[in-house]
Order: sequence, then C-alpha cells, then structure tokens
Amino acid sequence: MAVPRPVIGIACAVLPAQWGPWHQPAAVVAADYIRQVQAAGGIAVVIPPQPGDPGDVLDRIDALMLTGGNDLQASLYGDAPHAEAEAPDPERDAWEFALVREAIARDMPFLGICRGMQVMNVAFGGTLTQHLPESLGTTDHRRTTGSFDGNDHLVDLQDGSLVARAAGEVVHSVPSHHHQAVDRVGEGLVLSGVSSGDGVAEAIEMPGRRFAVGVQWHPEADPTSAVIAALVDAARGA
Repeated sequence: MAVPRPVIGIACAVLPAQWGPWHQPAAVVAADYIRQVQAAGGIAVVIPPQPGDPGDVLDRIDALMLTGGNDLQASLYGDAPHAEAEAPDPERDAWEFALVREAIARDMPFLGICRGMQVMNVAFGGTLTQHLPESLGTTDHRRTTGSFDGNDHLVDLQDGSLVARAAGEVVHSVPSHHHQAVDRVGEGLVLSGVSSGDGVAEAIEMPGRRFAVGVQWHPEADPTSAVIAALVDAARGA
C-alpha cells in the first residue's frame, strides 16, 4: 500500500480581490507556497481565518505553514505602531497565534515564513523591530518593494540547527522582502540564524521539537531552496 501523502496546511489572508467582473474578498496565498509543497510530494490545503477551535483544523493536517503578509498589530508585543507600519489584520493575527501555539504544543511540524516567523515569535512573548530602514539606516532587506529581484543576501545559520539542516548549509543565500524583524526572542525559542551583513534575526526555532522553525526570508520564491521540502519531509515522518 502506498504511503499517504502528507497534508500541509497553509494559513492565508482574506483580502479584497478581483477576478473577471467580480470584486469580492477572497482567501489569498501566493501560488509559490503551494507549488513548493506539491513539488516536495505534499498535499497543499489553504486555511483562512475562521471561528472555532484551531485544533479541529490541525486534526486534519500533518504540518502547518504560516506565510508572509501585513505587519502584526504592534499592541500584541506592547508597542505603538510605527508610522511606516502596514494596516494590521486583527482577525488573521488572532487566528494564526492560536494555530501556532496549538501546533507547537502538539509537536506538529511547523514552518513560519517572514510574517509567519514574526507570528511565531510574538505568540511566545517576543517582540519586533518595527522599521529596519530606521534602525539600520539601509533598505537592504527590502530594496525593491513588491519584488524579490535584487533583494537577495546571505544569512549565517547555526551549525547543527534545524534550519541549517533544512537549508543544507550554514551560509545560505536568500530572497528577502521585509521591513520588520524579530527583536527579543520569544520564550522557549532560540535564534538560529542572522543576516551576514548586519546581524538581523533571520531564523528562530524551538529546541526539542521535531520541526518548529521560523525563517525571515522567502524560500517559496527560491526554486532551489529545500526549506519547504524539509517541512514536508518532517510531516511525512510524523
């Protein structure tokens, strides 16, 4: 009998959208996330915010992925919003906080990407730097808004960490697109990767879990990346 393909839940936003003559809110996730899950042998299931117990959703999947998107509400980590902060989505924030906490409590394989890493950190009591161009004096982490072209840089990953094993190397070239980043690391989490040039937090993980990783970069935008495949492999093993 064939081994069932692992089901990867991909949390998404509900946003204004247009298709044909229709202008209606839609559950939106970039297709690159889906394609990478499928290429790794997984089944991709898109999960929008919804009422009810997140455990009811997690019971039906084998791994969870949180994706990129708008900035978190600054009040969630005890701060006032920066002037450059994007409009928050409180419904999505609350839903994804509940998902990540329950998934990690279950030791379900988890990957947070960009905003998803920030959700993971703040959900466990961490904080964020709200505007890197102000704190760093450069736009190196998001040189071109709305594109990954020209936004690549190197990250240094801790040898032996989950994220280094997933990436397959300790110095890793990544596509980047963010203006916020992890500041104080959340309880129970460890910093396992930083930007080679400026030390900005690029990866966190929770020790003692099969696979609980957050990355600040966008592996879905890199067809050579093995990070999403590592999540699918962890789900298959689970």
